[in-house]
Parts: sequence; structure tokens; C-alpha cells
Amino acid sequence: MKILLLEDDLILNEIIEEFLQDLGYEVTCVFDGMNASEIIYETHFDLLILDVNVPNMTGFEFLKNLRENNITTPAIFITSLNSVDDIEEGFNSGADDYLKKPFELKELELRINNIKRLLHLDSDEIEITENITFNSKLNYVNNNSIKTKLPLKEAQILKYLVNNANRCISQDELSSNIWTYEGLPTSSTIRTYIKNIRKILGEEYIETIKGVGYRFNKK
Repeated sequence: MKILLLEDDLILNEIIEEFLQDLGYEVTCVFDGMNASEIIYETHFDLLILDVNVPNMTGFEFLKNLRENNITTPAIFITSLNSVDDIEEGFNSGADDYLKKPFELKELELRINNIKRLLHLDSDEIEITENITFNSKLNYVNNNSIKTKLPLKEAQILKYLVNNANRCISQDELSSNIWTYEGLPTSSTIRTYIKNIRKILGEEYIETIKGVGYRFNKK
């Protein structure tokens, strides 16, 4: 699991980095908002841990820009800004959690684990229905004991749709979150991937919302 850590306090940055690495995470550290903005489009991350008062671009601005560009990578703010208005701004910017400084590292671990549980970030076997599961590590669907291997992009699309079940996902959002640093796909390419996934799962699971995108209907 890859984590982007945005924290301009050098000592705290190092402490958090070592703690997360000891937990088995791959951590990329940045110290200002502009640097974070550059690297986010070059590498896929599973989680963002963001300070707010950092040079060049605040954490709030950074995350808001990502959300406006359909980047939905889960994010935790770690900040000394602790008023209700600050917390509201953080969640309005698109945060999944908000951790006030100072905090115990164990609490950060608990917050990360909660996000992983909710979004299946660390689970290889994702249950779609009682009879259908998806192994996101080996990229296969088990549908009533029939296992079908998915090509990489189809597996990534399915995982993204499942993790955002019952929400309409536009083609732009899929492109932004899956084709992180490759050339963006055409609409026809995405439609073909969706068609192939439907053949394996069943037509009823992925609904086309005309003129908007797709919705995964979790039973």
C-alpha cells in the first residue's frame, strides 16, 4: 500500500515515515503543496496523509484541486488547526478523516485501518454477493465457483467501481484514478472494458447512467 505524506515539519515527517514503514507501508514524503501536486499525477497512491499549513499550497487547496479533477484517493488531514470551522473546511475539501495535532502514532494507525476497512484497501478478497467474490491481488472473479482471470485494467476498473458502489462514476473519474500516468483512454475503450466485466459478473451489476457514467449496484 502506497502512502503520500505531505508534512513540512522535517522531524515529524521523519517520525511518521519511519512509523508507517515499520507497519509495512511504502511512503513517499513531500514538504510543500506544489511538490505534492507534481508527484500525485506521476504515481498511484492508495492513501494521502496531509498537513494543512505547508508552503506554496495548503493541504486544503491541494486536496480540493484533486477532488475537482476527480482524484478520489482517500485522505487524512493531520493538523494543528482544530476549530470547528477548520474541521468543516477539511471535510468540505474532500477529506475522509481529520486528525488533530498533537496525536499518538497509534491513533494514526487506527484511522488508517478504519479507512482500509471501509474501502477494502488492504483486502485481497472482496465480496460482491454471497456467490460472487473478486480477488483484487490475483485479479480474478469467482462467480458461483467459476474463476475468471481479468486483464489488469478491467480488474482496476472493477475494484474502483466496487469501492465506490452505488455512486455514479464518470468516465473522467475512472480515467483520472486508474490511468494515472499513462495516456488517457478513449470512451470507446472504457465501454469495451465495462462490457467485458459485465460478461463475467452479469449485466445487472454495472448500470450505465446515460450521459453521466456508470454505477456499480451492490446487492
